[in-house]
Amino acid sequence: MVAALPVPIQFSLPEGWQSVPPHEVNADEAAFVALRPPARKGFTPNITISGSLHPSDVELTQLADAAFERLRRGAPDAQLGRRKEAGSATGPGLTQAVRLSLLLDGEPRQVVQLQVFLGIRDTRNASRYAVLQLVLSALAEQFDEVVGDFQKFLSTIRPEEAR
Repeated sequence: MVAALPVPIQFSLPEGWQSVPPHEVNADEAAFVALRPPARKGFTPNITISGSLHPSDVELTQLADAAFERLRRGAPDAQLGRRKEAGSATGPGLTQAVRLSLLLDGEPRQVVQLQVFLGIRDTRNASRYAVLQLVLSALAEQFDEVVGDFQKFLSTIRPEEAR
Protein backbone atom coordinates (compact mmCIF):
# COMPACT_ATOMS: atom_id res chain seq x y z
CA MET A 1 0.00 0.00 0.00
CA VAL A 2 1.32 3.42 -0.98
CA ALA A 3 1.51 6.05 1.73
CA ALA A 4 -0.46 9.27 1.40
CA LEU A 5 0.77 12.74 2.29
CA PRO A 6 -0.89 14.12 5.41
CA VAL A 7 -1.44 17.55 3.82
CA PRO A 8 -2.05 18.37 0.15
CA ILE A 9 0.84 19.98 -1.74
CA GLN A 10 1.61 20.93 -5.30
CA PHE A 11 4.96 20.88 -7.12
CA SER A 12 6.57 20.57 -10.54
CA LEU A 13 9.21 18.08 -11.64
CA PRO A 14 12.22 19.31 -13.60
CA GLU A 15 12.57 18.21 -17.20
CA GLY A 16 13.76 14.62 -17.60
CA TRP A 17 12.25 13.36 -14.34
CA GLN A 18 9.29 11.00 -14.42
CA SER A 19 6.94 9.93 -11.68
CA VAL A 20 6.44 6.23 -11.02
CA PRO A 21 4.09 4.41 -8.66
CA PRO A 22 6.05 3.88 -5.41
CA HIS A 23 5.22 0.15 -5.28
CA GLU A 24 6.96 -0.36 -8.65
CA VAL A 25 10.29 0.63 -7.10
CA ASN A 26 9.79 -0.95 -3.66
CA ALA A 27 9.16 2.42 -1.99
CA ASP A 28 5.82 1.67 -0.38
CA GLU A 29 6.52 4.07 2.50
CA ALA A 30 6.70 6.97 0.01
CA ALA A 31 3.71 8.93 -1.21
CA PHE A 32 5.54 10.00 -4.40
CA VAL A 33 8.59 8.82 -6.35
CA ALA A 34 10.28 10.34 -9.39
CA LEU A 35 13.17 8.84 -11.36
CA ARG A 36 15.81 10.45 -13.59
CA PRO A 37 16.77 7.84 -16.19
CA PRO A 38 18.99 6.36 -17.37
CA ALA A 39 20.23 4.05 -14.66
CA ARG A 40 23.99 3.75 -14.20
CA LYS A 41 25.71 0.90 -12.47
CA GLY A 42 22.34 -0.49 -11.39
CA PHE A 43 20.99 2.75 -9.87
CA THR A 44 18.61 5.45 -11.08
CA PRO A 45 18.67 8.84 -9.35
CA ASN A 46 15.38 9.35 -7.54
CA ILE A 47 13.32 11.75 -5.49
CA THR A 48 10.91 10.49 -2.84
CA ILE A 49 8.32 12.37 -0.82
CA SER A 50 6.81 11.15 2.43
CA GLY A 51 5.35 12.89 5.42
CA SER A 52 3.49 12.60 8.69
CA LEU A 53 1.47 14.72 11.11
CA HIS A 54 3.24 16.18 14.14
CA PRO A 55 2.69 18.78 16.85
CA SER A 56 3.68 22.19 15.47
CA ASP A 57 6.53 22.48 18.00
CA VAL A 58 8.27 19.27 16.88
CA GLU A 59 12.05 19.62 16.50
CA LEU A 60 13.11 18.85 12.93
CA THR A 61 16.51 17.70 14.24
CA GLN A 62 14.72 14.98 16.21
CA LEU A 63 12.88 13.79 13.08
CA ALA A 64 16.07 13.95 11.02
CA ASP A 65 17.95 11.90 13.66
CA ALA A 66 15.18 9.28 13.59
CA ALA A 67 15.24 9.11 9.78
CA PHE A 68 19.01 8.65 9.83
CA GLU A 69 18.76 5.85 12.39
CA ARG A 70 16.11 4.06 10.27
CA LEU A 71 18.45 4.31 7.28
CA ARG A 72 21.34 2.90 9.31
CA ARG A 73 19.32 -0.21 10.12
CA GLY A 74 19.50 -1.16 6.44
CA ALA A 75 22.86 0.45 5.71
CA PRO A 76 25.03 0.25 8.86
CA ASP A 77 27.87 2.18 7.21
CA ALA A 78 25.68 5.26 6.59
CA GLN A 79 27.44 8.48 7.55
CA LEU A 80 25.77 11.75 8.40
CA GLY A 81 27.35 14.75 6.72
CA ARG A 82 26.41 18.41 6.80
CA ARG A 83 23.16 19.47 8.45
CA LYS A 84 21.61 22.91 8.05
CA GLU A 85 18.44 24.46 9.43
CA ALA A 86 16.55 27.04 7.37
CA GLY A 87 13.14 28.60 6.94
CA SER A 88 11.14 30.37 9.63
CA ALA A 89 9.14 29.55 12.75
CA THR A 90 6.01 29.12 10.61
CA GLY A 91 7.78 27.22 7.82
CA PRO A 92 10.86 25.51 9.23
CA GLY A 93 13.23 23.40 7.20
CA LEU A 94 16.25 21.20 7.75
CA THR A 95 18.63 19.67 5.22
CA GLN A 96 21.11 16.88 5.87
CA ALA A 97 23.50 14.98 3.64
CA VAL A 98 24.00 11.23 4.06
CA ARG A 99 26.45 8.85 2.39
CA LEU A 100 26.00 5.08 2.38
CA SER A 101 27.03 1.94 0.50
CA LEU A 102 24.60 -0.27 -1.39
CA LEU A 103 25.27 -3.55 -3.14
CA LEU A 104 24.22 -2.95 -6.77
CA ASP A 105 24.76 -5.51 -9.51
CA GLY A 106 26.99 -7.40 -7.08
CA GLU A 107 29.28 -4.40 -6.46
CA PRO A 108 29.35 -2.00 -3.52
CA ARG A 109 28.40 1.51 -4.68
CA GLN A 110 28.49 4.83 -2.84
CA VAL A 111 25.08 6.51 -2.73
CA VAL A 112 24.55 10.08 -1.56
CA GLN A 113 21.25 11.35 -0.20
CA LEU A 114 20.17 14.91 0.35
CA GLN A 115 17.32 14.76 2.87
CA VAL A 116 15.06 17.78 3.35
CA PHE A 117 12.51 18.10 6.15
CA LEU A 118 9.85 20.79 5.70
CA GLY A 119 7.24 21.84 8.23
CA ILE A 120 3.98 22.69 6.48
CA ARG A 121 0.52 23.67 7.70
CA ASP A 122 -2.58 22.39 5.92
CA THR A 123 -4.23 25.38 4.22
CA ARG A 124 -7.58 23.59 4.42
CA ASN A 125 -7.36 22.84 8.15
CA ALA A 126 -4.95 25.07 10.11
CA SER A 127 -4.88 22.66 13.05
CA ARG A 128 -3.09 20.06 10.89
CA TYR A 129 0.72 20.40 10.82
CA ALA A 130 2.89 18.00 8.90
CA VAL A 131 6.56 17.45 8.26
CA LEU A 132 7.41 16.38 4.74
CA GLN A 133 10.57 14.41 4.03
CA LEU A 134 11.92 14.96 0.53
CA VAL A 135 14.94 12.89 -0.44
CA LEU A 136 17.24 12.95 -3.44
CA SER A 137 19.27 9.73 -3.84
CA ALA A 138 22.01 9.32 -6.42
CA LEU A 139 25.30 7.52 -6.93
CA ALA A 140 28.14 9.68 -5.63
CA GLU A 141 29.38 10.25 -9.20
CA GLN A 142 25.87 11.29 -10.38
CA PHE A 143 25.05 13.59 -7.49
CA ASP A 144 26.43 16.82 -8.96
CA GLU A 145 24.44 16.18 -12.16
CA VAL A 146 21.07 15.99 -10.37
CA VAL A 147 21.33 18.16 -7.24
CA GLY A 148 20.45 21.30 -9.22
CA ASP A 149 17.27 19.62 -10.45
CA PHE A 150 16.41 18.73 -6.86
CA GLN A 151 16.88 22.34 -5.77
CA LYS A 152 14.57 23.49 -8.60
CA PHE A 153 12.03 20.88 -7.54
CA LEU A 154 12.16 22.06 -3.91
CA SER A 155 11.53 25.64 -5.00
CA THR A 156 8.19 24.59 -6.54
CA ILE A 157 6.70 22.90 -3.45
CA ARG A 158 3.66 24.73 -2.11
CA PRO A 159 0.73 23.86 0.12
CA GLU A 160 -2.29 23.24 -2.04
CA GLU A 161 -4.61 26.18 -1.59
CA ALA A 162 -8.04 25.69 -0.05
CA ARG A 163 -10.84 26.06 -2.55
